[in-house]
Amino acid sequence: MYVKMLIAFALALAIDLMVYPLAIPMLHKLKFGQTVREEGPQSHKEKTGTPTMGGLVFIASSIIATLIVEINAFSSSNLRVVILAFLGYGLIGFIDDFIIVVRKDNEGLKPLFKFVLQSILAITFYFIYKNVNDTQIIIPFIHKYIDLGWFYVVLIFIMFTGETNAVNLSDGLDGLSAGLVIFAIIPFIYFCVRSNNVEIAIFLCAVIGSLAGYLKYNMHPARIFMGDTGSLALGGLLAAVAMVTKEEIALVLIGGVFVAEVVSVIIQVGYFKLTHGKRFFRMAPLHHHFELGGMSEQKVVYMFWSIGALLSILGILMGVLM
Repeated sequence: MYVKMLIAFALALAIDLMVYPLAIPMLHKLKFGQTVREEGPQSHKEKTGTPTMGGLVFIASSIIATLIVEINAFSSSNLRVVILAFLGYGLIGFIDDFIIVVRKDNEGLKPLFKFVLQSILAITFYFIYKNVNDTQIIIPFIHKYIDLGWFYVVLIFIMFTGETNAVNLSDGLDGLSAGLVIFAIIPFIYFCVRSNNVEIAIFLCAVIGSLAGYLKYNMHPARIFMGDTGSLALGGLLAAVAMVTKEEIALVLIGGVFVAEVVSVIIQVGYFKLTHGKRFFRMAPLHHHFELGGMSEQKVVYMFWSIGALLSILGILMGVLM
């Protein structure tokens, strides 16, 4: 098992290192460039035109590497749910990116329509998963199982819509989102090995390998961005893995940086409305607050990565003590 996990990691990494040097100039030629939002930091304006939709490569390389290593991997019903979430949310992101970069409509998918699609997928995965597993959740540390019954669908809805949007919000600095997702995935590999979800463990190793390859070209100054294609896919992946490993609550701790990013936006919007135009943070999401406070983009990324690494360790310890 461990050999297959290492091979999946290496294969996905190798595929990315071969494909991205070809994909980047091709995306440049097709003019699939990033459009930086006007309300963002002024220092980010220079990123306009950087190729986006890079998530397509690491999505494909993760799945290909998994199938090469374990041809029967998709016989696992749990892995099928995870892959469907990975691809399903990636498709929503692809549609959004396509509208922006191909049709030159900076708004992309209407926020409400995007949320409706995310919600439909979340409910769909609940019904798919309910057919093969129960609606119990594990309360960490006290070793208690609670059956949520029909309320479990509410939890799944919050997990999928919240996590996909959280990862999407964190994709605002070079390397930030991909690095945080790598740290968040590591504890779930441990959970999968512990619960004998071997196929998912192999797949997650492939995802880490593919993200490591992507990071070579996404670190500052980024030569390519993952786009909503990648960020929504990764958010759906994390939510699905937490669901099938019964580690729904652990996801809140492990993905704590993502939670902070979302909460910062909620606080900013709420405070802005309540105070008629005042801001709680210099800018939201939270990473921009530190940027505008004088920290360089790289320092903010390394600080957030450090917190993500710490939360990853705490997540593993949570699993060990359960």
